[in-house]
Amino acid sequence: MCDTIVAASKATADGSVILAKNSDREANEAQLLKYIARRNWGSKKAVQCTYMSLPQVKTTHEILISNPFWMWGCEMGANEYGLAIGNEAVFTREPYEKTGLLGMDIMRLALERCKTAYDALMLSTELIEQYGQGGNAGMEHRLYYHNSFIFADPSEAYVLETANKQWVAVKVDGIRSISNGLTIEEEYHYSSKNIEDYARKKGYLKKGKTFNFKECFSDWFYTYFSRGTARQSRTTHCAMRHYGSITPHSMFAFLRDHGNDQEYISPDKTDMGTVCMHASLLPTRPSQSVAAFVAHLRKDTPVFWAIGSSGTCTSVFMPFYLVGKEIDYFPANGTSTYSPEVYWWMHEKIHRQAIFKWDYFQRTIAPTINTLEDEFIQKENELYKKKNTSKQKYFDFSKQCVEKVIALHDRWDKELKAAPASPTRLSFKLFWNSQSKKAMIPL
Repeated sequence: MCDTIVAASKATADGSVILAKNSDREANEAQLLKYIARRNWGSKKAVQCTYMSLPQVKTTHEILISNPFWMWGCEMGANEYGLAIGNEAVFTREPYEKTGLLGMDIMRLALERCKTAYDALMLSTELIEQYGQGGNAGMEHRLYYHNSFIFADPSEAYVLETANKQWVAVKVDGIRSISNGLTIEEEYHYSSKNIEDYARKKGYLKKGKTFNFKECFSDWFYTYFSRGTARQSRTTHCAMRHYGSITPHSMFAFLRDHGNDQEYISPDKTDMGTVCMHASLLPTRPSQSVAAFVAHLRKDTPVFWAIGSSGTCTSVFMPFYLVGKEIDYFPANGTSTYSPEVYWWMHEKIHRQAIFKWDYFQRTIAPTINTLEDEFIQKENELYKKKNTSKQKYFDFSKQCVEKVIALHDRWDKELKAAPASPTRLSFKLFWNSQSKKAMIPL
């Protein structure tokens, strides 16, 4: 389960477009921040996606993606033209195909092939209509769903919601948040051909009723238990309080939200209705926030803030740029078992101690993270405001930020090992002990 938020120009402090997403997946499902260079494919005729192959295009764009290690596609990402995309699992009355394109495949294809949000919307709907959505989207547990998307570029953003090959889309005005349920109702700007006739033929639209995409196509049972409505309401509430002044830093806070304005509740007391999600033993809490991404889509030199790790509330957002240079300073190979050289697992060792020593983490390490992010944001703003800042300087700054964060992990590990445990629910302990044993992570 996931959450994606976009703020169009009228909602942000600097008039830019900002997109943010938390990706929620299985606890040991490493999600890697991966750089892929622009490439000319020559005579190569096909690209192999997760479950099926498609005709390849002559040239694919430079991209930065957050990639579940076992699949071809991505949970979120951006390209060299400032196009950024995030998706959500949605549950509908339409059939789930055993094979086809995953929503994550569709996103990567759009990032590799499109320059604008509108073009990405059009390509994605073409792919959905031609190939359909399908295939198991779960690592260990089988999970089939359809998808909603937010496509954003420096000028505009669109929401696309689908039910297999049926779809509707709206252009974003101000703020829009999506989660694990359909949100588009009677008003939309684009749709699949003859969608009302299709809904009527299937019995979803009763005689005399006005067509409402959400009411016609939602699977209410799975949508209810995904708790997406609660999270979508919460992210909208948080964003509206900052309307007209939203910054990347604002988005960091939205993605870390544990669902309470009065106090920051501990991870063991979160549930599927909280934006920063922490899994537990209960069958209603299968998902964990395993990656986060904020795309600040300035018209010149967009910056992409990513944690490259699990546990949004315990991680550091670092700046990345697509400037034609390979981001080789960020380890990006991994599996579902512990690998100390992979940053996702390096931080996971910290995360799995922090959630059981929450009082100490909040008192001692969280302020360091906040100070570090403030420093990164200030230096990034200074760099951006300078005239004629070279691509190399942006690249060097990004690398320095990552190196500074990596260097802190040994210190945090030692501190947390010596720190006292906080009171924690037994179901939470049992779940994470089991997951850490399975992943062979040394704690």
